[in-house]
Amino acid sequence: MEILVQKFGGTSVASYEKMQSICEIAKREKNLGKDLVLVVSAMGRKGAPYATDTLISLITQVTEKPSKRELDILMSCGEIISGTILANILIANGIDAEFLTGAQAGIITTELYSNAKIKYIDTTRIKKGLSENKVVVIAGFQGITENGEITTLGRGGSDTSAVAIGKALGCDTVEIYTDVDGIMTADPRVEPDAKIMEYINYDEVFQMADKGAKVIHPKAVQIAESANITLAIKNTMNLDCEGTKICSEEDVAESIKDSDEKFTGAVANKDNIAQVKIFSQVDLNEVLEKIENKHISIDMINFFVHEKVFVIDETDIDELKNILDDFKLNYEVISNCSKVTLISSKITSVPGIMSKIVKGLSKEGIDILQTSDSHMTISCLVDKKDMNRAVRAIHKEFQGF
Repeated sequence: MEILVQKFGGTSVASYEKMQSICEIAKREKNLGKDLVLVVSAMGRKGAPYATDTLISLITQVTEKPSKRELDILMSCGEIISGTILANILIANGIDAEFLTGAQAGIITTELYSNAKIKYIDTTRIKKGLSENKVVVIAGFQGITENGEITTLGRGGSDTSAVAIGKALGCDTVEIYTDVDGIMTADPRVEPDAKIMEYINYDEVFQMADKGAKVIHPKAVQIAESANITLAIKNTMNLDCEGTKICSEEDVAESIKDSDEKFTGAVANKDNIAQVKIFSQVDLNEVLEKIENKHISIDMINFFVHEKVFVIDETDIDELKNILDDFKLNYEVISNCSKVTLISSKITSVPGIMSKIVKGLSKEGIDILQTSDSHMTISCLVDKKDMNRAVRAIHKEFQGF
């Protein structure tokens, strides 16, 4: 039978009522003759009693520098709680199920606590449960080293777990259930006219995550791409919505070949950015090496003969200033900036993209502080107060384009 891996995020397992919805999804898929593996996150988000951030706070109240080993053990508890409850709700609904921790599921990781990487998955225990016609519920976000130490996988770890399990089981599709209908053409909290993207390719999703959009974690997408797995983003509470399918550029093109749509893309936004301008005439090799050694990421890099311009996260301003002061450089740091980015794999093949961006922002009286581009992105740096209007202006320009 076909094996289907489904991942349910924190909001999808936040309550008994929402877990009941998962039971309905499981019944539907079992009736279609599928073997099911359900990967779960911890219950709820920050502030919920069993959310990962809540568990972390239990130990950070004791010490500011908790042992990373013990911290991973504590953090792994959130998914164990949600997984055991979900398995029992499934059983109470007449669906035979069993729960496995990451270790029991055979997820073997590196030894880097809090940010471990999956080395391989021994699927023996998972396949045994499936052969017994059970729904196998697995704790996401965690694994175990070859020496028996519990580890966690870092941000987006449950997504990564689900896709890695899907790859190990030879799945064609992995479904990611969350609290939104799919990936949108813009943040709907900023742009009310944002639309669901029916299809998007792997590279575009990478760019959206990098440019500030809250989508599936890039690690999970990377694994999916390596195995040509289609990722389906769906809403646990709105099963009538088809959601968004993430797949290869070729598969996207095949899926929309009969569509009248000439341009597909999304607008992402990211705030808390500072623009840095260095005016001194200096060899920047040593400066850039110091910046790298302090793990400060620079972006939107424009280097000219008389001026070097780039952006950083505002949390790195003080550290960067210390470096620039040590080199006695003449510089300026402008904080309270935001980056607004148009993302599309068609940017280089469709003429007039930059013109429309400038036109849209100009009509709104928004100043462009800086731009940068790649083969599928065009980013504009604007004042933070203008960010929402900039998103809406760019989004409007490309609707029906």
